[in-house]
Amino acid sequence: MILLHSSSSIHRLQKQGYYRLCVLGFISFLTLASLAALVTKGAQHLATGDSASSSFSPWGHGSDMEKGQKIPQDIVHALLHYSTSNLTGGMTVREMRAIADVLVRRCPCNLLVFGLGHESLVWRALNHGGRTVFLDESEYWIAHIEKRHPGIEAYDVQYTTKVAQKEDLMRAAKEQVGGDCRPVQNLLFSECPLAINDLPNELYQVPWDVVLVDGPRGYSPLAPGRMSAIFTAAVLARSTKKGSHMPTHVFVHDFNRDVERAYSNHFLCPENMVVLPAGAEMLAHFTIHGTGDAAVSGFCRNNDSTTISSS
Repeated sequence: MILLHSSSSIHRLQKQGYYRLCVLGFISFLTLASLAALVTKGAQHLATGDSASSSFSPWGHGSDMEKGQKIPQDIVHALLHYSTSNLTGGMTVREMRAIADVLVRRCPCNLLVFGLGHESLVWRALNHGGRTVFLDESEYWIAHIEKRHPGIEAYDVQYTTKVAQKEDLMRAAKEQVGGDCRPVQNLLFSECPLAINDLPNELYQVPWDVVLVDGPRGYSPLAPGRMSAIFTAAVLARSTKKGSHMPTHVFVHDFNRDVERAYSNHFLCPENMVVLPAGAEMLAHFTIHGTGDAAVSGFCRNNDSTTISSS
């Protein structure tokens, strides 16, 4: 409209001077540019289906999300996994909360988990920015999980123990507590029948902040049992040099079972146990201070009374 008006009045503009013509032309240019911008933005808005305005931002306006930062992939995978799963998992809400409280305080940290199961993705998500390593008895299950969730770090363990051997293994550990089954050692070279020494070498040098024993299987006499996992967790926690980092938190699930309770009491020690709230009776929590002193001769103040039920 401005251009049409300017065309009809060009003879008057010539009389009023070249300056007013330039001003009018500049205003016309700005008008056309603004109109073109509005049309382009409207087309993009329709093409995206108003996705920008309808998307939910849990951080509100002016957040990091609106500045281009994306939700980390491990958190995305965990949210999708649990929102589409009908499984209830092996832990109660209070048991998971007890572990989550420690992870939130120590995150990002070094987290070692024996067992790769229903809760694994939430442990990895809670330790965002840290290192989370899973150990499982089945290389096929690990391959399946790695395919579904790329980026997860997991290794298979070839357990040589059976639940039926629990008494013999405990007896051997007591006899060799000053030798191959000592509390502080490099498990990579250990000859103790309870030691796990086939992991990647560098895992034995990691100062683990949190260790969760939720595997392997231990519900039948022929299952591998968690004897080696508990012993290995105890040694890894104690073998960290004193003063190099905070105490290692060790959690043992299915603490109501005979093997888990007896081996935890012998290697992780009742004096290191943390009291958990009601509703988390199947979970035990221990805090182990590293010494790095190979001369330490025992795990606990009094281990002589440790017994295992034959039931």
